[in-house]
Amino acid sequence: MADSFLADLDELSDNEAEIPEENNVGTADMEEDIDGDLADLESLDYDDLDSVSKLQKTHRYIDVMQKVEEALQKGSEVSIQGVDLEDVPEYQLIVECNALSVDIENEIVIIHNFIRDKYQLKFPELESLVNHPIDYARVVKKIGNEMDLTLVDLEGLLPSAIIMVVSVTASTTTGKPLPEEVLNN
Repeated sequence: MADSFLADLDELSDNEAEIPEENNVGTADMEEDIDGDLADLESLDYDDLDSVSKLQKTHRYIDVMQKVEEALQKGSEVSIQGVDLEDVPEYQLIVECNALSVDIENEIVIIHNFIRDKYQLKFPELESLVNHPIDYARVVKKIGNEMDLTLVDLEGLLPSAIIMVVSVTASTTTGKPLPEEVLNN
């Protein structure tokens, strides 16, 4: 089994070299964008989320998501016995989805940094209290510009112990309400 797995990995790296150039263009551009954004994120001056969030607009993302939708609607009952996996379209789609999942994780980091950089003026301590990027974004959306967190119901977003710590910390924060345009971004 392990030998088969290693052989598949070797074949995957061999297949990457065989991918037509047109498919690599979007991938290379996306990797450059993500690497560049991550490297320059602290010094990047950006005012709009659309200027830093680019993945959903890439041809590669749209193409893979369309293929996934089609595969889900069609369903599959393919038997893979005696068939080379690389010849099965569903297998190729899974490989593409795995590669796209890495880009999605990178995009989450970029968006989290954007939200954190904007919201730290309002509640600088929140970043250390809510570590998961998606939870952080949900909490920011829920709190908004509210200065009295006893008026904000965070139940269901965070564990009750963290809600208590966030509420207590918010009551002593040095942050100030954000301008409406910054909050909307």
